[in-house]
Amino acid sequence: MRIARLAAVVVAMLGSMASASSTGAIGYSIDPVHARVEAKVGFFGLGSKTARFPHTEGHVALSDRDAKAVTLDVRIDTQTLEAGDALTRSRLRGADFFDVEHYRHVTFHATGMTRTGPHSATVAGTISARGITRPAMLAVDFSQPFAAMTGREPVHIAATTRIDRRDFGMTAYPLIVGRQVTIAIDADLVPVGG
Repeated sequence: MRIARLAAVVVAMLGSMASASSTGAIGYSIDPVHARVEAKVGFFGLGSKTARFPHTEGHVALSDRDAKAVTLDVRIDTQTLEAGDALTRSRLRGADFFDVEHYRHVTFHATGMTRTGPHSATVAGTISARGITRPAMLAVDFSQPFAAMTGREPVHIAATTRIDRRDFGMTAYPLIVGRQVTIAIDADLVPVGG
């Protein structure tokens, strides 16, 4: 079953990449070795707690013809969640928060992009967690200007978004844990086929 699921993901990614190349798009894959995702939430109104997700995969395709066109799919493995201490890790992995036993992944899927500078953009899309999908907006900074991207060299991205954890059924400890969660994605993109 796991092999079949992996094969389906690979086929979908290859199909997306093939489609991207036929429409004049520049395609990249997220390098899972050099990708970091963090989710930070306020704690007791004074400090914060951070969850880290060391296993992230996905792909990005930018159009060289349409500045608003983007393919961006990110898949985060919740079962690899790490935290600063064992109690926080256990609670975040549990049913009150990410419920990793039942929901293996958090995903982001892009629906459009607005360039805000030579190498920055806002990307509209959806985040899915715990079986719930909500709209989200990523602020993304690319290490290279769009005009210089050829799809033949690696590119680094730094992206951030904010969500309300209650929108995804994470309502526990309302007096202790803040509502707003800041998600940061820091990743190297490698050229498709590179």
